[in-house]
Amino acid sequence: MPTTTQLVISSPGKLGVLSDVTSVLGGAGVNIKAFSAPEVTGTGKLRLLVADLDRARKALRAAKIKFVEETALVLSLENKPGALKDVADLLTKNRINVKCGYCTPSREGKRAIVVLTVSNTEKALTVLRDKSLDEF
Repeated sequence: MPTTTQLVISSPGKLGVLSDVTSVLGGAGVNIKAFSAPEVTGTGKLRLLVADLDRARKALRAAKIKFVEETALVLSLENKPGALKDVADLLTKNRINVKCGYCTPSREGKRAIVVLTVSNTEKALTVLRDKSLDEF
């Protein structure tokens, strides 16, 4: 199971933030593979997975858009009822908190791509590696 680096941009929930960020990244030729922008009151967090992390970093810095990076798990689960529940139960059993998560079906629809940030990435990798994801 791979991990990836996601970019996290904290910003007040105001008009145009997503437009600004996507304009900067699009202008730099950076493809956004996935994003999460939950509804919030006050300061929100835009999380992005991008195809070219180095180019995205440079473009955001040049535009003076502040960001941090965090490690995220990328799971490929069977796209069926209960698959995510099994992962969540396993993480809970091992006292690993899910801090953030989002998902999308694969192009074929048979798998679901799930992105999770957790309280203990190394432990989660061990726990999830010990159990074949095909069982989920």
